[in-house]
Amino acid sequence: MTTFAPGTIAVIFVSEVTGDDAEGYAAAAAEADALAAAQPGYRGIDSTRGADGIGITVSYWADEEAAVAWRRHARHGEIREAGRGRWYRWYSLHVAAIGRSYDWEKE
Repeated sequence: MTTFAPGTIAVIFVSEVTGDDAEGYAAAAAEADALAAAQPGYRGIDSTRGADGIGITVSYWADEEAAVAWRRHARHGEIREAGRGRWYRWYSLHVAAIGRSYDWEKE
């Protein structure tokens, strides 16, 4: 678990996959995760996907500039275009600044 500083940028990606080319999708997602983690300002990621194909991925960035730099990353753009053509039925993307953050875990 990670607590984020106020002002950290959360990029919230909600999507439904088509189910086509599951192996290609998994490989592209793993590549995108590794690329994002190597970017300046990257702070982490949370992701889940239900049996219905709907998923939510939240990536966290130090500031708006880092989040925009990730959006402009050339290989990320290629993967995004492949997703639009092959893997996603739809998606929504939302960007928000974190006002407060805390964790809790049962002992």
